[in-house]
Amino acid sequence: MDSSGINHYIDAAQRSAKWHDEYKKEMKKCRFDTIAVHGIYSMQEALDFNQGSIIEPIYMSSSQAYRDSDEMEAALSYQIPTWCYSRIGNPSMYYLEGVLSMLETYGSEIEASCCATSSGMAAIFSALDPFLNIDPKRPESPMNFVANCQVYGGTHQQFASRKDKEKNIEWRKVVKSHDVDEWEKLIDENTRFLYGEMPSNPSQTFFDLEKVAAVAHKYGLPLIIDNTVGTPALIRPLTWGADIVIQSVTKTLSSSGFGVSGAVIARKNLDLKIDNPMLKADFGLYLKALPNRDNGPNISPMNAILALNDIRTLRSKVDLMSRSTMKIAKHLQNHKHIEQVDYLGLESHPLHELASKYMLLVDSEHDDLYNKKVNRYGHLMSLRIKGSVQDTRDVFDAFQRIWRATDLGRIKTVATIPSISTHQQQGEEARKMADIPTTLIRLCVGGEHPDDIIADLEQALAVIDGKKVVRTSPEYSAGGASSATLRR
Repeated sequence: MDSSGINHYIDAAQRSAKWHDEYKKEMKKCRFDTIAVHGIYSMQEALDFNQGSIIEPIYMSSSQAYRDSDEMEAALSYQIPTWCYSRIGNPSMYYLEGVLSMLETYGSEIEASCCATSSGMAAIFSALDPFLNIDPKRPESPMNFVANCQVYGGTHQQFASRKDKEKNIEWRKVVKSHDVDEWEKLIDENTRFLYGEMPSNPSQTFFDLEKVAAVAHKYGLPLIIDNTVGTPALIRPLTWGADIVIQSVTKTLSSSGFGVSGAVIARKNLDLKIDNPMLKADFGLYLKALPNRDNGPNISPMNAILALNDIRTLRSKVDLMSRSTMKIAKHLQNHKHIEQVDYLGLESHPLHELASKYMLLVDSEHDDLYNKKVNRYGHLMSLRIKGSVQDTRDVFDAFQRIWRATDLGRIKTVATIPSISTHQQQGEEARKMADIPTTLIRLCVGGEHPDDIIADLEQALAVIDGKKVVRTSPEYSAGGASSATLRR
């Protein structure tokens, strides 16, 4: 067979790849906000291929056509860049993956790649599963992984039920995650990875990322960090030694709440004891080309573009929401009906000093508003009601501006009671271990003026003094589609 046709496409792809690599190198020299706005979409691409569109197009197509059999063969043997089928890749997906790779490595020389997924839970599954294959040299050896016990409820279910209970892959729980020795004591020859969520949802636990990364690498293990709450606007775990970052892009990155998405961002050339050269060389590409190609958890083009559009203003939104959260936390910490406020920004929090080492608003020292490095601690906080479970529910039910929902990172302020919602399924014993009491309300502060959120909290807390609870119900609804549905 004459391979000259295939070589033509390979040569063209190499020239194109070289140009794009140079473009990305130039983009990496830009400030965080510029990268968030432009990403990897260039003016040349817009003019040459997209009718001059200054915004990335949505490629709403399930598959890619090829010019001839040579191009198809070169593409499907992974000799040239291709997206071929949207279960595997799509230009809209690449735009999102490109910007996340650069934002998570901002301010460093680290090279990283990204695989965008259909949800944050799909991202966690995608990141963990390649490390949980049976060792052919020791097929009978039990596998385990080490992770802090303070994790999102869905993560807990994936660890405790899907991994530990169903597959007998032991989850070794770190209770005091700030104790680095506790992480190391749980590692043995059958440990496959270390996993941490920081700041944790909802209990605001934190640990010394740099030191835990050193422990992981001492044993040739990857450290995987869920950075959903912090986002690269506040923390970039790869620059502190982590190997892989998880993002539930649905949350803080996509503050609008229009779509569901996730992402795995990993440094290239991982130094691990696992025997898989392609995985170690480029984990993001490995996921896309092999396991996620076969398992199919990748993102849709529409959700990729919706997320990308929200990310453009990430730094300013995180700054705004963090400042508002700090004001609200300070207001509530001495309230007569509040037993405790959990927020890393408060100096009274036992992990405040540790969090201050890592949680810094990116580029604040280059911002005319600050001209110095400033700490920001995110939008997530919790308040523990001084009273009964019913008092807690009464306060929660009295919110009028704060939305009752199992969501976080929204541009609108949202609250939930984790013990009856996000963390209900993990059970009382696990909630006690993770310090999630029944009187805890998780509050995720949005973009509203903080004074209006404080006013809503004040009127809601006043119900404990005996005032009538205002409840939203079909009988008293002002109307709308949802209330009409309830009345049927």
